[in-house]
Amino acid sequence: MAITPESTRRPEWLRVRLPAGENYEDLKTLMRSKALHTVCEEARCPNMGECWTHRTATFMILGSVCTRSCGFCAVATGRPMALDWEEPRRVAEAVERMGLRHVVVTSVNRDELRDGGATLFAATIRWIRRLSPDCAVEVLTPDFKGSREALKVVMDAKPSVFNHNIETVPRLYKRVRPQAVYERSLDVLTMARELRPETPVKTGFMLGLGETHDEIVATLRDLKEREIDIVTIGQYLRPTPDHLPIERYYTPAEFREYARIGKELGLRHVESGPLVRSSYHAWDQLQAAEAQPGAAR
Repeated sequence: MAITPESTRRPEWLRVRLPAGENYEDLKTLMRSKALHTVCEEARCPNMGECWTHRTATFMILGSVCTRSCGFCAVATGRPMALDWEEPRRVAEAVERMGLRHVVVTSVNRDELRDGGATLFAATIRWIRRLSPDCAVEVLTPDFKGSREALKVVMDAKPSVFNHNIETVPRLYKRVRPQAVYERSLDVLTMARELRPETPVKTGFMLGLGETHDEIVATLRDLKEREIDIVTIGQYLRPTPDHLPIERYYTPAEFREYARIGKELGLRHVESGPLVRSSYHAWDQLQAAEAQPGAAR
């Protein structure tokens, strides 16, 4: 049954507490003092309160303005600012001060750049490793327009996990990700595996944009064929009335069923739930996948 947030209240299982608490305020102050951006804030993530209370965050580099206009995303679209070459160091200093054991670094799309921002991704990885050598560094990158050369720059910096989200099923790409290509995103994941076979590869997608059960299963099958290690599945939540409407709210039981299907297909780990996001409990996702070596390969 199709429903929308305008006509139906958000289900109980999607209600979260507003961000608050000493750790939240400390982290917010730290981010502002370092002139850093987090995807938690920019994308209006529903888990921000929980994650920030536990002193974890996903850093967003390359500025806060994206060159693409995806129908689901709250990040601003427009003409990006000049690159900030000191940003990798500031991110690393914040990671060190927070004492993180697992950090996620993501970015806006920077299609106007020759390498899509890959050089700053690599610099950020290296700076974090320099100041926090025991911290795992997960990267969640754009597709770099399919450039193997740009992707190699990132993989040569040896991230602990490589992540690139497919976001939705292929039929919905023109509406949901108009400047992206489903097969190209799959190819990016495959190239990351080829460039650094020992690095876990991860992707994620949303439910609630109009996909069918068969399309979800077919997408999971595509990811198994590409030997993806970790898959995240979460509920799409409309950030503003200007974004794509929610076609359907999935129940927790339905999310558990897709996790079961993914496991049956042979995926190493599927994190599936209404509030699951790519970076949510990222450390636990990695540990769960590594506890099942060889399941997907």
